[in-house]
Amino acid sequence: MPPADARTAPPAAFRTGGDSEDTLELRLPDEFVAMYADDLLDRIGDWGPSLTPAGSFQLVPVEVERDLPLIGRWINDPTVATFWDLAGTECVTEAHLRSQLDGDGRSVPCLGVLEGTPMSYWEIYRADLDPLARHYPARPHDTGVHLLLGGVADRGRGLGSILLRAVADLVLDHRPACARVVAEPDLRNTPSVSAFLTAGFRFSAELDLPAKRAALMVRDRGVRDAL
Repeated sequence: MPPADARTAPPAAFRTGGDSEDTLELRLPDEFVAMYADDLLDRIGDWGPSLTPAGSFQLVPVEVERDLPLIGRWINDPTVATFWDLAGTECVTEAHLRSQLDGDGRSVPCLGVLEGTPMSYWEIYRADLDPLARHYPARPHDTGVHLLLGGVADRGRGLGSILLRAVADLVLDHRPACARVVAEPDLRNTPSVSAFLTAGFRFSAELDLPAKRAALMVRDRGVRDAL
């Protein structure tokens, strides 16, 4: 998870915020990990593509050797660096990715591939197994999302909302035990909150997280068909 708090974002960029420096802090019991190994997020790599108004979109789990240079460039974009706080050499980016890839599977870093082109970075995580769960009434299998739009040309034109809706639908389609998709952008990050609202999330609460005051955004399975 990205370790920085999400400060107020200009329309040119947004990400879903998270107190993600703590995401892998909690140790799951070994017997739990053994029981659900590789399945805490229902095998994202097998989810396949989704047809969106912007084209065919797919989440592809990160492979460090293949994807590190691209993600490193995105992370070091000056605007992105403001919110993700991971700017630096490829070693910094690699450590961030491996902290998830070498973990117990509760967070999966992915490339977002639109019409065959990698153009965004995602982290899909078990919010109910994350320190975030200390700050809101989490339910079993709540699934969280973080998003980084890589290219400047993809920012500020509504694409984030389209993809957030698509990813929320993918989660609900492929994780039958999950009733809610959640996110926690900085409350001051009006463009990000607006993007979630447009994508069918609702504003649920204000959260006092260690690094920020956040807006808890929720996409409910039960109202999905009405959106």
